[in-house]
Amino acid sequence: MKQVKCYFDPISPFAWLATKDIARIEAAGCTVEFVPVLFAAMLNAHGQKGPAEIPAKRVHTFRDVMRLAAERGLHFAGPPGHPFNPLPALRISTAIGDAAARKRFVAAMYAACWERGADVSDMDVLSGLADECGLDGKALAQAATTAEVKQALAVATEQAIAAGIFGVPTFEFEGELFWGADRIDSLLWRVAGKRIDEAVLQAFLERPALAQRKAA
Repeated sequence: MKQVKCYFDPISPFAWLATKDIARIEAAGCTVEFVPVLFAAMLNAHGQKGPAEIPAKRVHTFRDVMRLAAERGLHFAGPPGHPFNPLPALRISTAIGDAAARKRFVAAMYAACWERGADVSDMDVLSGLADECGLDGKALAQAATTAEVKQALAVATEQAIAAGIFGVPTFEFEGELFWGADRIDSLLWRVAGKRIDEAVLQAFLERPALAQRKAA
């Protein structure tokens, strides 16, 4: 089967919305692998601020998320506070080696956080969610604190940054990136065998900049 990777961080409500479309991707003949990455490290690497760090964008982001959720009949609760520390959730996700089990946990974790208001920065909450998914929550919570798991998350994040990923959710298919929960249709278009003219894209990217934004 074809493989799609989904790079995620629980901090993103758009990644929550994206989990609702995984079945559509699988119906197109793909397996979906969830890859935990630290969004904050991506922001630092690319010299960006997160949406929650820009007051006007923060308001727009959550208004937009609530509209999109309402359109799909999803209940929005949101976590107890935002932004929050995503590392416990990312590390426990990393500690789940089986792809199917990780997918099951990630979907449950997002639903708990964004639909029921659970604090997924709390390892006890995460351990309980793992138990509900048929996993060994206590063992995973312990594994999440090990140097091996922490290093694996760091490496996955570094590799994602090196691949040009700057935000979550990002889907990767055959080396091509699709950023955002609103790019599922574009991903499926590509999975169906369609593609843009890469030569035209490269020629455009090689054109010189005709203006530069002045620093404030």
